[in-house]
Amino acid sequence: MKKNAICLFSSAGIGELGLKANSINTIISNEILENRHSLYQTNYPEAKTFTEDIWKCKDEIVEYYKKNFKEELFLIYATPPCQGMSSNGAGKLLSEYRKGNRPEIDERNRLIIPTMDIITSIKPEWIILENVPNMQNTIINDENDQYINIMDYIRLRLGSEYTGSYQVISCSDYGVPQVRKRLLTVFTKNKLGTEYFNIYKEFFLNDEKVPGITLRQAIGHLPPLDARPGHNARKDFHPLHYVSVMNEEKYLWVSNTREGDQAYNNQCINPDCLEDGNPLHKDVINNGIAQSNKDTPIYCKTCGELLPRPSIIDKKTNKRRLIKGFHSAYRRMEWDKPAPTLTKNFTFEASDKKIHPEQNRVLSIYEALILQTISDYEYVFEIGGKEITKSLFSQIIGESVPPKIIDFMASKILAINNCNFQSNISQQFELELKF
Repeated sequence: MKKNAICLFSSAGIGELGLKANSINTIISNEILENRHSLYQTNYPEAKTFTEDIWKCKDEIVEYYKKNFKEELFLIYATPPCQGMSSNGAGKLLSEYRKGNRPEIDERNRLIIPTMDIITSIKPEWIILENVPNMQNTIINDENDQYINIMDYIRLRLGSEYTGSYQVISCSDYGVPQVRKRLLTVFTKNKLGTEYFNIYKEFFLNDEKVPGITLRQAIGHLPPLDARPGHNARKDFHPLHYVSVMNEEKYLWVSNTREGDQAYNNQCINPDCLEDGNPLHKDVINNGIAQSNKDTPIYCKTCGELLPRPSIIDKKTNKRRLIKGFHSAYRRMEWDKPAPTLTKNFTFEASDKKIHPEQNRVLSIYEALILQTISDYEYVFEIGGKEITKSLFSQIIGESVPPKIIDFMASKILAINNCNFQSNISQQFELELKF
């Protein structure tokens, strides 16, 4: 029997590539952003798309499914927006709340409510929820305006019919060349799935982890690029293997930055001095909120020459000052480790640790597709026959879950369904199920 899925908060459908690889067909998709959903329609033309706020269309989704599909739904895969939960934005949220500018409970976190309304109405065989790790610590006010931990809310809504677990995993442990930590939640009412969770308690098992794929292994073989005119593109190799040209000042900062270090720590390059003991850059914690250090020197303590550190002429004072930045800004990656988490700002030098380990540039779009494992799958980045913009490429890559993770999960779910779970302890599983 064909296995169908409903996907909520689909964005451009990158995670769904992992479902497609396992012959799980997406029949319904919901996404509020039209440009993302236009890409979705290009790649999943058979899916019925609801391009609208889930609060407004949740009943319509349920009605459409029940009217057009009589068999039990195999899977609901949902990735509610994570901005309100992300630890990257926690400091800003806290600061805004203290100023009285933001409610204590971010409304985006409450999108789990219509998600659970759909799930409990359709009752799929399996459920996958994906989000940032901090989701497990998030408090929401429910339909009755009662405050509750979001994971407790999910369990309460599912009731005793479903069994499962949630875990924080690093994608680098499962074949993705990137340290991307995610909270992955799996629930099922399938009999064999229930037995699986009764035995193992968790979906991801330690003996399934694989050695991390390093940045060198993933992209070290690609043609070199340089963020200078005439050297910043190799479109003859791949149309998306290119980077923007850097201005001269930025290029100076980057070119003097060592592998794994940041430009804020660069030392004196005056050939008559070469002082290497200038104070380093450190973040400052103020009332629990991380702030960039404004006191990091930009002039050499020995010779007084300007250091190749991120600085700018202040238009008000006409004096040079340090550019604000955290410990991860203007920082090079490391060859022999998996890449850091790709965000939608990975094409900018100031973004979290996104400068190439040795070449003077950021990542190309093509390299990002490799590190996000999107390049392992067939996907068309076109809307109406026209290639999407670089900005949209960056947003989609930064927002997506690596499809290899969803591929792993879908493959394992199917194996559990068939009682063909393969691992070092699969014999125990089969024995306890009396097969």
